[in-house]
Amino acid sequence: LGSDTGGSIRQPASFCGLVGFKPTYGTVSRYGLIAFASSLDQIGPITKTVDDSRIIFSAISGDDPRDATSIVNNQVDIPSGKSAKIGVIKELMEDGISDEAKNEVNKVTEILKSNGYEVKEISIPIIELAISIYYLIAPAECSANLARFDGVRYGLRVDGNTSYEMMENTRAEGFGKEVKRRILLGTYALSAGYYDEYYGKALQARKEMIDEFTKAFDEVDYLISPTTPTQAFKAGEKTSNPLEMYMSDLCTIPANLAGLPAISIPTGITNENLPLGVQVMSRALSDHSLLNFSEIIEKEIQFNQQPKGWV
Repeated sequence: LGSDTGGSIRQPASFCGLVGFKPTYGTVSRYGLIAFASSLDQIGPITKTVDDSRIIFSAISGDDPRDATSIVNNQVDIPSGKSAKIGVIKELMEDGISDEAKNEVNKVTEILKSNGYEVKEISIPIIELAISIYYLIAPAECSANLARFDGVRYGLRVDGNTSYEMMENTRAEGFGKEVKRRILLGTYALSAGYYDEYYGKALQARKEMIDEFTKAFDEVDYLISPTTPTQAFKAGEKTSNPLEMYMSDLCTIPANLAGLPAISIPTGITNENLPLGVQVMSRALSDHSLLNFSEIIEKEIQFNQQPKGWV
């Protein structure tokens, strides 16, 4: 199981040649999870096959009174057979996406077309703002959620001569550099004089994104894109440039902002013999239909290559 706030199930799955499934927001209880961004976090499985994800989702989904964001899992059925309409997200097939990642999407859509599916390009312009929206909302919620880890109420405690020093020592010792960066960004976005200018506007833009996805799903049943802009990068390769690291979330963040179910399916390997996946999204609470459709893609692709490092 993983927790997916902006792609942390789907991206590692894509990098490792596995299936990664982020369910509809609220369908799986987060009771016991350390919250990062409460309006975005979602638990889901990383598995070998789509059917494994279906089995696990059936076991872990459902309303939980211990999680205030939990919802009753009232699934809606949408077509998964040849009557289903497929949309390729235009903005996720442009600059910033590697040719190899685009080729995987094209490979899948060509197979779907040859099997009688209708495939069309869909434009969701506000996706171009997804990184900006996410990196205001997520750090703001992170700042609020992690404030409780102060050495008094929860978690680690590092002593000091005064309560202020104890709290300072605790938070300096207990959080890594990236977590500290996000806490600082979020605290700034929520501070007096900036709340409406940053966090408030990000929430408005998020609502527009939800509306644009709703319009898209009036035209198609499923949306396809790359899961990641590139193949897996080396450990530590992008830590010196946080913005470049954040851009790795370009394709996965929109589903979290809109609360949609999304899945990464392994489809091929790059010239460097590293895995790539294709992402499929559908409307909220259509998780079972999304899994059914993804299984069709999985059977057609029959991914069985051996990426570098596998034995």
